[in-house]
Amino acid sequence: MKFVALRGKAAALLVIGAIALSACTKVSTPAESPAATTSSTLQAVLQRGTLRVGDCLTFAPFGFYDKDGQPDGYDVDLAKELAKQMGVKLEVVNTTSANRIPNLQTSKVDVVFCNFTRNLERAKVIEFTSPYVVASEALLVKKSSGIQSVKDMTNRTIATVKGSTNGDEVRSLNMQVKIQEYDSSQAAILAVKQGQADAMIEDNNFLAYQAKLDPELTVTNEALVPLEYNAFGVKAGDQAWLNYLNLFLFNINASKVNAQLYKKWFGVDPRFPLNPQF
Repeated sequence: MKFVALRGKAAALLVIGAIALSACTKVSTPAESPAATTSSTLQAVLQRGTLRVGDCLTFAPFGFYDKDGQPDGYDVDLAKELAKQMGVKLEVVNTTSANRIPNLQTSKVDVVFCNFTRNLERAKVIEFTSPYVVASEALLVKKSSGIQSVKDMTNRTIATVKGSTNGDEVRSLNMQVKIQEYDSSQAAILAVKQGQADAMIEDNNFLAYQAKLDPELTVTNEALVPLEYNAFGVKAGDQAWLNYLNLFLFNINASKVNAQLYKKWFGVDPRFPLNPQF
């Protein structure tokens, strides 16, 4: 009997200890979980009813203003498709290469579609989706210039756009060339047309479109850098929004909608695969 009494006392002490421990240990409820307290851009867009897409509207055919002053282009069509599938209105925010990241960080836009090349330096401060378009780079020159490739650019001037990676790529060639930066792609193209620059370096698909518009221009037949994988840019730390956009891209690639839009604007099928085999 004495042994039984001790067992009962020990049990009582264990119960008291458990109650005390539970009083000191806070257990998260569903409403207090990190997922519930973290505000996602996805939920903000759905509640607002408007998707704000940062797009470079001086970068035809990716983005530009049509004759009625409305945003148009390949990236704009993709943004329209995203807004449609989300069931919200679309607001296109004109963006430059230089303010793509600041606009994301200050929440002026929800996502950036703007010929955004993924690289490790940018990935330190923002996040990227899976790629949606792939390109290499070449030079846009006047046909009368005699320039056939970058090898002909010694002691000449190459136009680049502020905030882009193109200036670094030119420097990596270790050539005696002058780099002149411009605020927009259209300004850099105009510099070539007016003789202020001998060439402009940019994505080959963008340059092909520009040469199509002006018979006095041509694009060098070369790939100056390894393939560039362009993606949507999003604010860092928003995994729910990133997951949603990646699923959107998977769906429009699987359904061939992305390939159809590419052909609509560039006149050819996409040249490079989005998911290369290593």
